[in-house]
Amino acid sequence: MHNIYKSLLLSFFAGSLALSSCQTTRKADRLFENFDYSLAIEEYQETFAKKEPTLQGAQRLADSYRLTGRTKEAEEWYAKVVAMPEAGPIYTFYYAEALRSNGKYFEAKTQYQDYARKVPAEAAKANAKAQASDAALKLLEEPASAIVVNEAQINSGNADFSPTVYDQGILFTSDRGGNVSGNKDVDAGTYGWTGRPYLQMFYAQRNADSTWQMPAIAGNALNSVYHDGPAVMDSANTTLYFTRTHMVEKKQKDVNVDPTSWVKKSLSSDYVNRLEIFSARRDGTNWGEAKPFAYNKVDEYSVGHPAISPNGQVLYFVSDKPGGYGETDIYYSELQADGTWGQPMNAGNMVNTVGKEMFPGFDQNGTLYFSSDTHPGFGGLDVFKTKGSRATWSKPENLRAPVNSPKDDFGMVFMRGANNTQVGYLSSNRDSGNGTDDIYSFKLLSNAVLFVTTLERVQVKGKRAITQALADVRLKLTPKATQDSVVAFSDRNGEYKFGVQKGTTYDLVGDKFGYLTQSALVAIDTVKLADTTRVTLIFDKSQKNQVIAMENIYYDLDKWNIRPDAAKELDKLVRMLRDNPSIKIELGSHTDSREGHGYNQVLSERRAQSAVEYLVSQGIARNRLTWKGYGETVLINGCADGVECTEDQHQLNRRTEFKIK
Repeated sequence: MHNIYKSLLLSFFAGSLALSSCQTTRKADRLFENFDYSLAIEEYQETFAKKEPTLQGAQRLADSYRLTGRTKEAEEWYAKVVAMPEAGPIYTFYYAEALRSNGKYFEAKTQYQDYARKVPAEAAKANAKAQASDAALKLLEEPASAIVVNEAQINSGNADFSPTVYDQGILFTSDRGGNVSGNKDVDAGTYGWTGRPYLQMFYAQRNADSTWQMPAIAGNALNSVYHDGPAVMDSANTTLYFTRTHMVEKKQKDVNVDPTSWVKKSLSSDYVNRLEIFSARRDGTNWGEAKPFAYNKVDEYSVGHPAISPNGQVLYFVSDKPGGYGETDIYYSELQADGTWGQPMNAGNMVNTVGKEMFPGFDQNGTLYFSSDTHPGFGGLDVFKTKGSRATWSKPENLRAPVNSPKDDFGMVFMRGANNTQVGYLSSNRDSGNGTDDIYSFKLLSNAVLFVTTLERVQVKGKRAITQALADVRLKLTPKATQDSVVAFSDRNGEYKFGVQKGTTYDLVGDKFGYLTQSALVAIDTVKLADTTRVTLIFDKSQKNQVIAMENIYYDLDKWNIRPDAAKELDKLVRMLRDNPSIKIELGSHTDSREGHGYNQVLSERRAQSAVEYLVSQGIARNRLTWKGYGETVLINGCADGVECTEDQHQLNRRTEFKIK
């Protein structure tokens, strides 16, 4: 549904347009021209199931998918369009955008470059998008920036997005169904663009156990008969600033139905959707009358997406008013001594680009978070942060994955209170099959790095085992005492970097089919100056009768008790057995050949049994363990009786191994 707001800000027009001469697609074309895209999709699909699509029909079906946020289908149909000889170059650009939104960065880059060649006047924009595709690949290599969880109890099958913290819960925007009026179009409860109800504001209360109560509509004081939301509550929790949409009748001869295209259509009487900002003060449980922002100007442009600075002195918002840097810019207005808002000013070109900047918001420290489709990112709208105020800002920083994705990510808002500086909510259509948005909670993990290396242990006959990089290991990182996990995969070098918080302890679990699961308990130190903690997980194949040598299991001469240094190594085996609860092992002990056969046999048996008893003492079930002493019967090199060998060669034979049964 954020697609609607992007389009509303760009002043899409609806009215009576000339119908297609193609009789078989007349109904679909009429729906498309009236911006009833969801219904147009159904008609085009039915038509093209029976006959080959025309160029115009394929273009319009692809456009309908794009404008309703269905990027997978848009990619499929733009691919068909660009394969048609008479397709205009703009469809190459749309195809690139769809590819990028679906995470296909190499293919998207090729299409952007092709568009730059076809339309030199747009080369700067297209090449910037191509470079952004390269940047996305680099961003994928960066550590995870947060733990992100879909708030399934709040979300519906419709669009739910842009929450603001309110009372004991959140106020958010949704098209799940709201107010109606005597207007037959509104009473029908459907907005033709999406095929779903109009946007309304809803409230969801969060319980003490972090579950949610059923969302309820916010009421008539905040909701009108058309689109309402998103909104933001000031830090004093007394005034709500929110967006409201108006359909304004307008007369003009030529307009761009699609602002990203140069094709103009002739209109006689038409309408434009424009946004305004309103505010309402709360008196107890009641809301006062909604008052318009002094600088709304629906006859000329949109003003929406309000955000208020933590001190309440500066109102930020989004507008497509003339004179900006791009399609939509972020502006600000300062609170005057008399309580009115001052003349809006542009927030500057450090934040604003030639594209779209939208959905501003602040954390408790005054850092600005906003979404952009032009600053280098994964695709669609990405969330960025910048420090400063008014028109002076630092270079925006992409919040990386999983805050961002190839789809649209926006509406970032933080919880309040000293203990909530790193947690909040954001909105995204990343998991949607129909282009709708969901609300997610997040916890930032950005002040340290956990560098994980995944290796495979390889046994070499007659030598110590070696290790080599093991790629595509599934890594699951979970802060202790929580269920908030981040999942990633090691790269071809057997490496991955997680963003983590200093002073936090994490459970790290690595698994890959065909290998024993490995885990580690990792404490991120707050004392060390280094921001990077390194952990190595070594994996062994989980094959029956696979013999795995354990490192550094030493015993005192003629002794079999477990030394403290040996206990540390056996603790690793304890963890491995806990990570792989279905396996059973035989633990075997070996000696070198420098004592008598009988002596070595007895010594190895006692050592193997001692190791098993230690594992049992640590909670491993005895029925999972067997032991065997091999003495000097299984030497891994030629150092038998009478053979002169170095101490290192003898040490290779003095070993403890376990075998999967």
